[in-house]
Amino acid sequence: MSQPSVISRRVATAAAVSLALVAGLAACAGPKSSDDADGGSGGSGASGKPQKGGTLTVLNSNPQEDFDPARLYTSGGGNVPSLVFRTLTTRNRENGAAGAEVVPDLATDLGTPSKNATVWTYTLKDGLKYEDGTAITSADIKYGVERSFAAELSGGAPYLRDWLIGGADYQGPYKDKKGLASIEVPDDKTIVFHLNKPEGEFPFLATQTQTTPVPKAKDTGTTYEEHPVSSGPYKVVTNENDGERLVLERNEHWSAETDEERKAYPDKIDVRSGLDSAVINQRLSASQGVDAAAVTTDTNLGPAELAKVSGDKKLAARVGTGHFGYTNYIAFNPKVKPFDNPKVRQAISYAVDRSSVINAAGGSSLAEPATTYLPNQKSFGHTPYDHFPAGETGNAAKAKELLKEAGYPKGLKVTLTHSNDKDFETSPEIATALQAALKKAGITVELKGLESNDYSDTIHSASKEPGFFLAHWGADWPSGGPFLAPIFDGRQIVKDGANFNTGFLNDASVNKEIDEINKLTDLDAAATRWGALDKKIGEQALTVPLFHPVYKRLFGQDVKNVVISDWTGVLDISQAAVK
Repeated sequence: MSQPSVISRRVATAAAVSLALVAGLAACAGPKSSDDADGGSGGSGASGKPQKGGTLTVLNSNPQEDFDPARLYTSGGGNVPSLVFRTLTTRNRENGAAGAEVVPDLATDLGTPSKNATVWTYTLKDGLKYEDGTAITSADIKYGVERSFAAELSGGAPYLRDWLIGGADYQGPYKDKKGLASIEVPDDKTIVFHLNKPEGEFPFLATQTQTTPVPKAKDTGTTYEEHPVSSGPYKVVTNENDGERLVLERNEHWSAETDEERKAYPDKIDVRSGLDSAVINQRLSASQGVDAAAVTTDTNLGPAELAKVSGDKKLAARVGTGHFGYTNYIAFNPKVKPFDNPKVRQAISYAVDRSSVINAAGGSSLAEPATTYLPNQKSFGHTPYDHFPAGETGNAAKAKELLKEAGYPKGLKVTLTHSNDKDFETSPEIATALQAALKKAGITVELKGLESNDYSDTIHSASKEPGFFLAHWGADWPSGGPFLAPIFDGRQIVKDGANFNTGFLNDASVNKEIDEINKLTDLDAAATRWGALDKKIGEQALTVPLFHPVYKRLFGQDVKNVVISDWTGVLDISQAAVK
């Protein structure tokens, strides 16, 4: 996904906010007891074995808008969405690194690829039913995918349009009744996807809500979001103000025998959004009444709140810690002087004081230093490197040496563009910390803050992109592919639209390696190659990785079975219990 404002392209949403994505948009280390000092990466929540029953309340800042599987842009199917929408595959609902794996959902396995990974075949499980008791068929999944191409239902992940043969020109089933010939359904249990290029990571893409089955006879177009037909453990009974209040109750026709991932302990899920983040944290902290059985999927503890919580052992035991695949970094536009000179980019890389940046981001509890573009998790293929070692506080001497070699013996003046959002990522606090560090190296930095929409439009415009700015990127799924390709594949440079290849890198060897890795269906082997490619690209100093965020979120005192995976980095409500 892309930048937080859902998880990135939309990734952001998932993570920073919630992958609306979420979602999220848009992860951790292994089961730990809930009485760990830092809440661990997961844990059991309140004491006692989780039981079925009760109501789980979700307190969020961002409404669950566009609750239609065609329109959602999620990571791993999203958090609230995956309670209603099952997909061909899904994320593994476990703590830590194990949770970054893709597993079957509606399908019996991760799919059978052709020799060159251009054809993927899936077989559905037996006994799959909708909320009305009718059977789920492969034709329903085909239709669900096809309706995501309709202009009036846009907003979902773009991959199927790019990958499916004929996808680029298809207008959806409302305009083209014939459907996509590249999706075949030879029988009610089989669905076959024909791609225009090898894509070994198709099982990851199959976690997106666009592969949710939709019965054609029940499709109401743009109003489908008001009561989408459930294939998951819960059905929608209330959807007010476009997802601001979403009430879910049990789908009596869902069978746990066909679904190994979702525990579905509560009888009811009550999602209340549009709340101020401070109010959410206050309510979760107090944990009174219904808030004792409440969680949030999109609101972090801020630095001040975390300091208060850390001083209270009981509260600290109710903090879930997670890591989502996400990197905050400096981006350079080498078309703009003096950033066309690699030595200038290298000098800035050496001058960066990551300690001060992390302090500006809220401290080491909320941010971890980064010297690689890929997040530091195995699933991404993380390969440690530090091409321009700045230490914890920056290497001003080395930076000055490089500036002299670049023709700037007396230093230089540059402008750093950032967002005015108080997000502790691309905001004034981070920019000011960098300004102070670079001054020690003889680099005078003028700060240019832009309001959110203007900032996004500017840095994603090939014609308006500044030379030196703050950026961030998050993963549509836990792999190096959706992290490196949008940012460094020269064929993805967009001149008249949203461009994410900020360094305008168009290296034939990089493009070729991306294609070669995409052919691999062995995801572990692919991860190794992604890590090696990241290290190679890093030598060009087109970005300066700064830090990876850490998510700290409170949950109510009655919440049990807290599971936080390295896929989403946030509490998975499909696992939570309140009794």
